Amino acid sequence: MHCICVRARARVRAAAVLLLVTLTGCSSGVAPTSPGTKGGAGGTVKVSVTPRGRQAVAGQQVRVTAKGGSLTSVTVTDAGGHRLTGRVSDGGARWVSERKAAPGTLYRVDAATRAKDGTRRTVRSSFTTVKADRINKVDWRPGTGGTVGVAQPISLVFDRPVTNRADVEKQLEVTTSNGTEGSWGWLRDWSGRDRVDWRPRTYWKPGTQVTLNAELNGTDSGAGGWFVRDYTTTFTIGRAQVVKVDLDSHRMTVQRDGRTVRRIAVSGGTPGKDTRSWHGTAVLLAKEGTVRMNSETVGLGHTYDQMVHSSMRLTWSGMYAHAAPWNAAYFGRANRSHGCIGMSDADAAWLYRQAMPGDPFEIEGKDTKGVVEPGNGFGEWNLSFAAWQARSALR
Repeated sequence: MHCICVRARARVRAAAVLLLVTLTGCSSGVAPTSPGTKGGAGGTVKVSVTPRGRQAVAGQQVRVTAKGGSLTSVTVTDAGGHRLTGRVSDGGARWVSERKAAPGTLYRVDAATRAKDGTRRTVRSSFTTVKADRINKVDWRPGTGGTVGVAQPISLVFDRPVTNRADVEKQLEVTTSNGTEGSWGWLRDWSGRDRVDWRPRTYWKPGTQVTLNAELNGTDSGAGGWFVRDYTTTFTIGRAQVVKVDLDSHRMTVQRDGRTVRRIAVSGGTPGKDTRSWHGTAVLLAKEGTVRMNSETVGLGHTYDQMVHSSMRLTWSGMYAHAAPWNAAYFGRANRSHGCIGMSDADAAWLYRQAMPGDPFEIEGKDTKGVVEPGNGFGEWNLSFAAWQARSALR
C-alpha cells in the first residue's frame, strides 16, 4: 500500500438544469460571434457552460459541453488566478470540474475547441456566484510543522453547525508516509461546537509524516453556511511515549519506545463525587507551564486558588498532571487531590521536559468519575476502532 490512507474527495455529480449559453467559435481573447453564425470558415462549435450569469448558485460543479465538435481543454480560473481542475471526457463532448464553485466568486471559462473539419478556436465566457449569507470557519489541530505524540488525532472544530456532514467529510483528505489506517468521526466538542477528528486504528508509528488537505472552499456546511477557503496542515509523529497511571497503587510509569524510563509516585483525585480523577486514555492537550487554578472554575466552590507549576492539560474539563508539593505526604500512598494527578516538583519538572502534546496518559483506577468522553479533550481512544468508524458520516 502506498502512502495515501484516506482519500475522501467530492466526486458527486449533482443534477443541474442545463442552462445553455450558445457561443460560437472565436479566436482566443475575442468576443464570441452571434449564435447560429459560423465562427470562421472551419465551422461552428456550440459551447454550453453551467452555472451562468451574474447571480449563479454556488456549490455546483462547473460543466462545459460541446456540440458540432469537441473540447480539447478547459481552463476555469477565479479572479485570483486559482483554477478549478477537471478533465475532458466522452470523446471531448464534456468537461466537469472536480471542485465546486465557491460563493461570491467571478470565474472565467476558456474552452479550447476543435470543429469537425479540424478548425481550432477558444470560446471564452464567465459567471459570478452569489455571495454567502453565512460563512463557516474551522479551528484545527495540530498546527503545521510540529512534532506530536503517538495519540494525537487530527481535529477540526467548526465555528457554526455542520448538518451536511457527508459533503464536508468528502472534502477531507489525509495522507501519510506509511499507509496508516484510520477514520474520521463526528462528535460534539467540549465547547458545544461540531467537531470531526481523524484517528488511526492504533497509536501512530513514530516518524510518520502526516498531511491534511481540507478542500472546503465552495462546500455548503448546511445550517452553518459556506466554507470560503481551504485548510491544510502537516506534522510529524515523534517518539512513542506512553504514560501509564495506576491510581490504585498511586504510581505513574513513563514508557518510551517500549522501555520504562521513570517511575513516579503520584496522588490522584480524592474519592468522592466531584473530586475523583477520570480514567481511560487522556491525550496531552498542551503544556501550559504555570497556571492559576481556581476551584470555582470547576464547580468546587472556594476549595483552592493557587499558582501551579509544570501544568500539563489532559482534559478540557480541567484534569491536569502537575507539581503538587502540598500533597507530598500522599504521593505513592493515597489519592488526595481535587481530580488532577499530582507529583513532586522534581518529577513534574522532569515529565514536563519529556512530554509533548499528543502523548497518551493511560489512567486506571477503581474509584474514578468514569471514562474520559470523546469530546473532553481527545477521548476518542476510549472507543473501539469499530465504534469510532461508525461515527463517520460516510459509513
